[in-house]
Amino acid sequence: MNNITGDLLFKIGVDKDAFDGAYSLRENGACSGLKSTDNIKIEKHPEGEGIVIKISSKTKGEKAYIPACVTKSGINDIVKNDFYIESGADVKIIAGCGVHSEEGGHALHSGLHRFFVGDGASVEYIEKHIGTGTSTDKRIYTESEFVIGKNANVTVVSEQIGGVNNALRNTKATLEENSVFTVRERLLTDNDDTVDTVFDVVLNGEDSKTDVVSRSVARGNSFQKYVSRIEGNAKCTGHTECDAILAENGSVEASPCLAAKNGDAELIHEAAIGKIAGEQIMKLCSLGLTREEAEQKIIEGFLK
Repeated sequence: MNNITGDLLFKIGVDKDAFDGAYSLRENGACSGLKSTDNIKIEKHPEGEGIVIKISSKTKGEKAYIPACVTKSGINDIVKNDFYIESGADVKIIAGCGVHSEEGGHALHSGLHRFFVGDGASVEYIEKHIGTGTSTDKRIYTESEFVIGKNANVTVVSEQIGGVNNALRNTKATLEENSVFTVRERLLTDNDDTVDTVFDVVLNGEDSKTDVVSRSVARGNSFQKYVSRIEGNAKCTGHTECDAILAENGSVEASPCLAAKNGDAELIHEAAIGKIAGEQIMKLCSLGLTREEAEQKIIEGFLK
């Protein structure tokens, strides 16, 4: 593991010296470390680059780490990960990706993730994305699909914390009876960065629920596009919300969509886009902060 990898892992919230469970560390397009536990088995994917993670029903409160890092220019890392989570399991999966490239080069990480979640399982999936280095061609593309069984609970925490010049994130979830799918997304873009986020949630089971919330800040000349679609095919509840702050010349396009195909489906969407309120800036400046410091404090608080 080189020093850049260690720095990227730290920034995406993974302590390289404190893996306390099963893990797979991916570095520059190849697996550089892999460990299973009694209840969480991680194996190389039979179809090529990537891994298969099998999480036993005996898993209670355990963690699995699956970060990926690209630390030099010219790497196109494409990976496929499949998760099989047995009924009743309780697990936290800590993912995330960091890409580093210097001026004139490019770096790409592209991940296809499939989650098969058994009845009554509880899953928290955390992914943070970051780019470092002087290159303006650092890209992260992810596609995630969740198939969620009855009475299961899945929470996704997704953050892009700066430096990624181009990002695409597509997330799809299908829910059965009494299952819950929760998303908390936070995005920060700057300069000429672009990011496209798509959430597509299908509520098939009676009393299934989803709550998809995105908060973002677009600075510089960056552009963000947010698309969310909730389809209710049974008695269910769904909520999607996009809150965005524009700074400098940043722009955001939000497209929430609801499709109620059952008379007992209750679906709600909200979207709000605007700039930082002047009175907030003035109040913090009156306490001794510069305008730039005041804006940064407001942004940090908004993205918490």
